[in-house]
Amino acid sequence: MKLRVATYNIHKGVDSLGLRSRINDIRLALHAIDADIVFLQEVQDRNERMARRSAEHPRSTQLDFLATSGYEFRAYGMNAIYPHGHHGNAILARHAISDFTNHDISDHLLEKRGMLHAQMRFGPDPRDAMHLICVHFGLIKRSRLRQASFVADFVEQEIPPQAPLIIAGDFNDWQRRVDTELRRRLGVFDVAHDAPPSRWLERVMTWRPPLQVAATFPSRAPWLTLDRIYVRGFRVLSMHVPRGRAWAQRSDHAPLIAELEVQ
Repeated sequence: MKLRVATYNIHKGVDSLGLRSRINDIRLALHAIDADIVFLQEVQDRNERMARRSAEHPRSTQLDFLATSGYEFRAYGMNAIYPHGHHGNAILARHAISDFTNHDISDHLLEKRGMLHAQMRFGPDPRDAMHLICVHFGLIKRSRLRQASFVADFVEQEIPPQAPLIIAGDFNDWQRRVDTELRRRLGVFDVAHDAPPSRWLERVMTWRPPLQVAATFPSRAPWLTLDRIYVRGFRVLSMHVPRGRAWAQRSDHAPLIAELEVQ
């Protein structure tokens, strides 16, 4: 079974100042990505202030609007709640999501963070379940390490070691400390490191290191690898980050896209 998987921080579907809706551009981006599973961060599923201000803002929830890009199945984890709305992580899928649960992994009151866990069926047997975890870690290093430890504890206790696993999202891990923790404890690997080089990648590798090829932030001139996809039980066929002005205008992050095959 082959899958195209993407992770994308959509910055609540608004511009950098929070004044203009970009949600139509985000939906066009999902059409272009054309993934089987999309891990989304900063999905502002309700924003009454923007709905009153902008005619472009959808009348439905943000996730329902984005799901019209061809996604029948979805999961949403509400993390931050405020008077005019709420936002969190989400997963859109073209295969059935059997169940999902959101876990509060906030490390302090100023940053509300969550871990959204979903199971996706890919075969007739109930044991044929793929485990999907969508995260958005904090800005403080100690918080990120504690959040990574929570994710690792959860995987070790709740997910069978033979089950296919994808952990994706915005890790804010520019120092790669979380990377070390997840690899060591869970045996996962980062698709940016383990994907075979594409023809395009082979041409640029003479002057651009691998981590920079997978950089997603800031989208106008990416140089930080904040967005990642970790997998277990998959073979990585390819990986890329789309570049260009159109992508830079959609969000402050660029999406990371990987082609995977279940082993």
